[in-house]
Amino acid sequence: MSDITLPKHIAIIMDGNGRWAKKRLMPRTAGHKKGFDTFVNTVETCSDMGIEYLTVYAFSAENWNREQGEVSALMELMSRGITKYTPDLMRRNIRLKLLGDIDRFAEKYRNALRGAEDYLAANTGMTLCICLSYGGRQELVYAFNRLAQQGKTEITAEDISANLYTAGVPDPDLIIRTSGEYRISNFLLWQSAYAEYYFADVFWPDFDEKELQKALDAYTKRERRYGR
Repeated sequence: MSDITLPKHIAIIMDGNGRWAKKRLMPRTAGHKKGFDTFVNTVETCSDMGIEYLTVYAFSAENWNREQGEVSALMELMSRGITKYTPDLMRRNIRLKLLGDIDRFAEKYRNALRGAEDYLAANTGMTLCICLSYGGRQELVYAFNRLAQQGKTEITAEDISANLYTAGVPDPDLIIRTSGEYRISNFLLWQSAYAEYYFADVFWPDFDEKELQKALDAYTKRERRYGR
């Protein structure tokens, strides 16, 4: 990587696994498996670079509407993959934070994911946030309900931020979306207010170090004015 000013927090919409597989006449599950490999490589690259926070959009609230076989395969891949990858995350001193309605997962998957999160909780290196069964609108409803339960009658922006799934995590500086799509897809709606967006033309399985470098180079050329 070149010598550039790094964003503190990178968030990624990992899009295009299915289309990557279709283009190669392979089942969608093959795309998801390849996409998990890309996820691992991206985590390690960002950790090595000194990125403080990395958030990935792995499974949206809307993804529950996909064909049941694909959903089950995704659940199995994520829970097994994270469990297998946990020792490497520990060696790298990476903390794991799960964002979303994890209670919707089957018990065995939920326990595996929560177990990894608890095991890595005391680490002090990069924080890896994985969005699972996540939606930005859903997250805001979650925060507002928490505030209502607290009896809040006057709500500040700080109150909302403190009650989101991402409480304690700074807002992203750079949000990357792969596959050539130009949508935010209900991702970090509150947190992305001043984020810089970068849209990569490659499908997620092909997002390598070179593509990440392109995104970072584009980020450093922008002037962040925050409305000033």
